[in-house]
Amino acid sequence: MSPVFAHGQLRLYLLALLEQGPRHGYEMIQDLEQRFNGLYTPSAGTVYPRLAKLEEEGLVERADEGRKATYRLTDAGRAEVAARRGDLEDLRHDLDRTVRDLAEEVRDRVSGTAADLRAELKAAAREARATARPVGGPADAPYGGWGGWGAPRTGDDLEHVLSAFRSEARDAWRKRGLSPEQVGEIAAILTEAGRRIREVVARDQRP
Repeated sequence: MSPVFAHGQLRLYLLALLEQGPRHGYEMIQDLEQRFNGLYTPSAGTVYPRLAKLEEEGLVERADEGRKATYRLTDAGRAEVAARRGDLEDLRHDLDRTVRDLAEEVRDRVSGTAADLRAELKAAAREARATARPVGGPADAPYGGWGGWGAPRTGDDLEHVLSAFRSEARDAWRKRGLSPEQVGEIAAILTEAGRRIREVVARDQRP
């Protein structure tokens, strides 16, 4: 991922946040995450050293409250923010562009991963069909596809196929983890599969 802030931009953004009112460091991290629509969250190791530097420069003062520290602008800090309104406007435009770029990167990544996952699920289904065992048949006899002597013929046979597919599919997505978009896409695939199964069952039960 490309750098989110150019040199000095995070420093200025923290000052702008504190101009709105005192904040804990964690609150500023949350503010930044919201600004980037959840696409970027700065680490504590990124934010707190810059706050400490601003404190050294006399632009920010810190007040310890138990285990938390509250940061607020000094008069010098407010003066700097006021003097850099133009830079702040440029920064807002830069951040808007960065959010769009991050969103595009995420879409591309999710699209590629979803395609890979679909391929893995199809491979898992093929593997399940090839390795499932018919009930009452030889212990080492694979189905070898849906046709032929080894094809599933009973409800119990289908239970074996379904169990093997579920295991293979679960292994496929556990290797990568799933984004919310992928979960939705897989749910749609399974919903469609369920609809087609119901159609087959209804058709077979007609006189």
